[in-house]
Amino acid sequence: MVSALITVAAIAWLCQMALGGWQIRQFNKAFDTLCQRGRVGVGRSGGRFKPRVVLAVAFDQQDRVIDTLLMRGLTVFARPTKIDYLKGIKREELEPDVIFPHDPGCQNALSLALKMKH
Repeated sequence: MVSALITVAAIAWLCQMALGGWQIRQFNKAFDTLCQRGRVGVGRSGGRFKPRVVLAVAFDQQDRVIDTLLMRGLTVFARPTKIDYLKGIKREELEPDVIFPHDPGCQNALSLALKMKH
């Protein structure tokens, strides 16, 4: 009985590692594509027991949003998605609390993404 539980735990752990690696590859592929489009700001939020949010925003030379990447969730099944309704908006006009009125994690990630380091 104990060996069966250990076997199940080992298989679950291996599946977690494989799916986590697949998730990272999917995100890196989408992020590389985003970085080729323009200057990119990245923000992340979340905690141990709250859904993590990673949000990246690409800006053109006129500081308008040209593409986005949003990944949020608690599990390895979270996938990167686009936020199409942000395209074309100027950086100064982006207000996280208006764009995500009921999602504090996305609000925090967007506000961090807007504070670009360069």
